[in-house]
Amino acid sequence: MVSKYVTHLECSMTGKHFNANEKQGLSEVGRPLLVRYDLKAVANALKKETLAKRTEGFWRYHEMLPVAHCDNRISLGEVVTPLMDLPRIAKAHGATGRLTVKDEGRLPTGSFKARGLAMAVSMAKELGIDHLAIPTNGNAGAAMAAYATKAGIRSTVFCPDDTPPINVEEIAFQGGDTYRVNGLINDCGAIVGGGKESVGWFDVSTLKEPYRIEGKKTMGLELAEQLGWQVPDVIFYPTGGGTGLIGMWKAFAELEEMGWIGSKRPRMIAVQSTGCAPIVKAYDNGEEHAPLWENAYTHASGIRVPIAVGDFLILRAVRESGGFAIAVEDEAITQAQAHVAKEEGVLLCPEGAATFAAWQQSLTNGSIGKDDHAILFNCATGLKYPMPEVQKAIDKNQTIDYGQFS
Repeated sequence: MVSKYVTHLECSMTGKHFNANEKQGLSEVGRPLLVRYDLKAVANALKKETLAKRTEGFWRYHEMLPVAHCDNRISLGEVVTPLMDLPRIAKAHGATGRLTVKDEGRLPTGSFKARGLAMAVSMAKELGIDHLAIPTNGNAGAAMAAYATKAGIRSTVFCPDDTPPINVEEIAFQGGDTYRVNGLINDCGAIVGGGKESVGWFDVSTLKEPYRIEGKKTMGLELAEQLGWQVPDVIFYPTGGGTGLIGMWKAFAELEEMGWIGSKRPRMIAVQSTGCAPIVKAYDNGEEHAPLWENAYTHASGIRVPIAVGDFLILRAVRESGGFAIAVEDEAITQAQAHVAKEEGVLLCPEGAATFAAWQQSLTNGSIGKDDHAILFNCATGLKYPMPEVQKAIDKNQTIDYGQFS
C-alpha cells in the first residue's frame, strides 16, 4: 500500500495513469512514472507550524511522501542538511547576493543519494520486494546497499571498473553483492535490465522506478523551508541522471499548489563536465532529448552519465525556469575544490565543485546577476575523494628551524 494521500502514478510523457499500489517501473513508452498526490488533503492535514516541530530529517515531510506505514520508513539517521554561505568568495568575485552551499554530504553514506534510495528501499519493503539491483558510479550503490541491509532486502550492485575504490569498498562492506564492469554506468544499467526476468531482481536505476525522485524532491522541500518558504534566485545542480533537479522542480510545484510558496521559481542550472555533457548539448541545440554521449570522461564520476532516461524532464525544468545548462572543464573542477577549501574551509566533492566552477563562469559572462542568491548543491562529502598529498615533514631528532613557521 502507498500513502493515503497518493492518488496514482502518471507517465511523465503521455500522462497515462497507473496503479500506485502495484510494483511499477517505466511506463509502456519507456518513460519515468511520477507520483501524484491529493495536495489539498495534504495541505489540510499538515501545517507549517506542525512541521517546524518535527526533527526526523526528510521523513518529517511524510504526508508528501509515498510510504504509508511508519514501520516501513527505513532510516539511518537522516538530518536536515545545512546551508553554508561563502561570503569571502562572493565578495572577491564582486557578487552582492548570497552564495550558499547546501551540503548533502552530511547525510547517511555521505551523499544525497541517501534521499532517493531511502525512499526506493522503503517502498520496496512496502510493496514486498526482496531483491534490488542498481548500476552506480559509486554513491547511489553505497546508499542502496546500506538502506537495503537495514531493511533486510538483498542488493546487487554493478560499478564501472574505474569507480573510486572507496565507493566500491563501502558498497560491499555494507552488504551489497558488488561487481566491477569493464564499461560505463549505462553498460552497468544494461546488465541490470537484462537480469530482471532471469534473476528476478527489481531495477532501481535512476528514474526507472517512481520513488527515488520522491526522495530527491525533499531537497526542494527542505530548501524552501530553510529559506522561510521562499526560493533562491538560481540553483546550480550537478546533473548526471538529473533526479534531484527534476525532483526539486516537482517539489516547488507541489508547494505552490498547497499554498505554501508563491509562483516564483529559481532558475534551474544543469551543470555537467565538458567530457560528458549530453544535456548541455541538447539544451544548446534546442532539442527535447539528449542522445548518448560517446566516450564519456570526467573525474567527477557522479556526473559521468552518457544518457539519461529523464532527459526531457531535465530540459523542461531548465527551460521552464528560465535557466540553462552549462559544462565546465575538469581542470576548473579541480581548481574550484582547492579554492573553496582554502578560502572558506568547505570541502566539496568533485561534482559539488563543478557547481562552483559553473557559478564563477556564469557570473563572469553575465548569465546570472551579481545580486542573485545562488545555491550550489554539494552532493557528497569531499572526504570520499583523493586529495593532494602532504609533502612537508619535521624530523624530531634534528634542530627545528622555527623561522619556517613565521
